[in-house]
Amino acid sequence: MGFSTVAIHAGNEPDPTTGAVAVPIYQTSTYAQEGLGKHKGFEYARTQNPTRAALERNIAALESAKFGFAFASGMSAIDTSLKLVKAGDHVILGDNTYGGTFRLFNRILRDYGIEFDLADTSDIVNLERAFKPNTKMVFVETPTNPIMTITDLKAVSDLAHANGAKVVCDNTFMSPYFQRPIEHGVDIVVHSTTKYLNGHSDSVGGFVALNDEKDAEWIGFVQNGIGAILSPFDSFLVLRGTKTLAIRMDAHDRNGRVVANFLAEHPRVQKVYYPGLTSHPQHELAKRQQGGFGGMVSFETGSLENARKVLEGVRVCTLGESLGGVESLISHPATMTHASVPEETRNKLGITDGLVRISVGIEDVEDIIADIDQALS
Repeated sequence: MGFSTVAIHAGNEPDPTTGAVAVPIYQTSTYAQEGLGKHKGFEYARTQNPTRAALERNIAALESAKFGFAFASGMSAIDTSLKLVKAGDHVILGDNTYGGTFRLFNRILRDYGIEFDLADTSDIVNLERAFKPNTKMVFVETPTNPIMTITDLKAVSDLAHANGAKVVCDNTFMSPYFQRPIEHGVDIVVHSTTKYLNGHSDSVGGFVALNDEKDAEWIGFVQNGIGAILSPFDSFLVLRGTKTLAIRMDAHDRNGRVVANFLAEHPRVQKVYYPGLTSHPQHELAKRQQGGFGGMVSFETGSLENARKVLEGVRVCTLGESLGGVESLISHPATMTHASVPEETRNKLGITDGLVRISVGIEDVEDIIADIDQALS
């Protein structure tokens, strides 16, 4: 079946009791049992919930995965995936990753005996040098947030597996519509469902998708043990979102390309980061690995003052955290999403005070461009 068909129907079977086409919100904390040890597959809502289970089947199918787990946030999904390593293990983390992911490694996991090193995962030779005898995992983001660097997922997976390590990929920016990392050899895919999967800026959640049964058993055990579950209502909202994922992502992609080309020609913009531009150093890799380029665009204004004028001057775009909603969202990575990353590291990566990131929405693209133009001017 095609992607849109799977998105609409996987996990969305009509309710057997009423025939409801939309999966009901099972807002219950517990379930009546017919006798000791005899129930209908549901015992307690932290462990199982029918609405959450429907979403888990849905997104797992979209990611070409056998198993899926819906979490309370993207960070809880990432943290749980990292429970597959233990004290004394070494993890290679992509050097340009979401600030919250960096904070988790640098401020929390380090204190629990997890070793990690930052590496440019887009450079396979550089990545190979980062491996140690105790390396058990490589954590990548592609495209990276917010510099939009592309990692060759197959090359990284082949290298990691040859060294006995698993690969985890944060696929939030692309969504499974444009990129399915498991099909390139990646072991585990994580998402912030808050972003494109939900798509309407009204739910916070996360997801883990994978194929290995033993690892899936452990992820499920940890999820139940710590209780980082997505609520029934949020599960319902994300299920609603995935039904329109294909048409929304196509719209984000169309607008993203137009906005990126506009910015690339604007005299007040010094540099544009967007894999869809032929000037992007990994444009050809992005074409091979991704089904599109998406709606995430970053650009350099030259200074904090210039960035401030743009950020405070927009009217159609909304200044705020997050991304992936139908509305265009504009942000300042250095003080928002990547504030937890040391300034020296940010500057080395290109996350300067003058960098602005846009999550291009699905408004009329002429209005988005006019808004950015007047703010730049």
